[in-house]
Amino acid sequence: MKAKLVRVLKIVFIVAAICVGAGFGYLQLPKFGALPENDTLARMEDSPNYRNGAFQNLEPIPETTVDPESERTWLDVLFSEDNGRTPPRPLPTVKTDLHALEQNQDVMIWLGHSSFFIQLDGKTFLIDPVLSQNASPIPFTNQAFAGTSIYTAEDFPEIDYLLISHDHWDHLDYSSVSALRDKIGTIVTGLGVGAHFERWGFPPSQIHEADWNTSLTVDEGFQLHILPARHFSGRWLERDQSLWVAFALKSPTRSLFFSGDSGYGNHFREIGNALGGFDLAMLDVGQYDLQWRYVHMLPEDAANASRDLNAKAMMPAHVGKFSMAFHRWDEPFRELSAMQGDLSPSLVTPLIGETVDLSQIGRGFTPWWRLGEDQQTQLAESEG
Repeated sequence: MKAKLVRVLKIVFIVAAICVGAGFGYLQLPKFGALPENDTLARMEDSPNYRNGAFQNLEPIPETTVDPESERTWLDVLFSEDNGRTPPRPLPTVKTDLHALEQNQDVMIWLGHSSFFIQLDGKTFLIDPVLSQNASPIPFTNQAFAGTSIYTAEDFPEIDYLLISHDHWDHLDYSSVSALRDKIGTIVTGLGVGAHFERWGFPPSQIHEADWNTSLTVDEGFQLHILPARHFSGRWLERDQSLWVAFALKSPTRSLFFSGDSGYGNHFREIGNALGGFDLAMLDVGQYDLQWRYVHMLPEDAANASRDLNAKAMMPAHVGKFSMAFHRWDEPFRELSAMQGDLSPSLVTPLIGETVDLSQIGRGFTPWWRLGEDQQTQLAESEG
């Protein structure tokens, strides 16, 4: 009996060792990136926003005010019932030929979730591109909605600036940036994020890491601002070892703002006052919950942020491709649309892939999320 127990324990030990080894090996895959070290770490430690071994928000994130008994976690999101979190049918899209765009066209094209292609004053910008069907370290979780992954790396022209707001999986996708490698000019991101790119074979000379409230000259009279957000970072267990940022493009003709992932805070008013307002603000207003409203904005928060930024038009981001919260997939669109009479800026809601002329941002957009299947098809065909 004792010998049998010893054999069982040996088998259990061997199986556990194999599982631990496999897990450790999986975490060594390139997609997990790398932590900053050496000169990069020294630059981080010089930042006033890096304290006690981690980056800190300008406004601390309070403890949740939700009843602990009703508290839900990210695992609940992954494994709970759908309840309308996923669209019942493929979403309508339009695939704009990016190679055929006239160089003097100022356009914005939403690629779903927080991914945007922008052409402004002859320069091209690609923000947080996630072209994959999956935005998670766990295979077959956080799958893209049917019909939303319509672009591949081959569909993009040369990219002057790749802008990465932070290193979460739904914003920094290893497969996408690797496939785009030969098209990318300069990578602009927050302090510490460059360590991931260096592990993936990008030369340090190609990477511009920046702290909050700094800027980069794109061209004469054209500034790219790296600005505060209210969020956190990390691709696995190590949190806040790289900086989460927002971006503003201030060209001689246009002014655009991208919030990255951010809860509402005083930084929006400070940015609006400092930079004189925006023609268009692309704001985090999806995948929200009362439990994490300090790191993701609810619709009413985003409405307030758009006013604080002095934005003429507002577009919801962090929505329309992945379900990472408990609300219905179309709730952000419905809530913002219902508020539109009270919103000072115009609401910009194009289809994924639809060309938005930045000289006509205020034009009306069809509420495509309300339409039936036949109407959505007709809309996609007409916009295409």
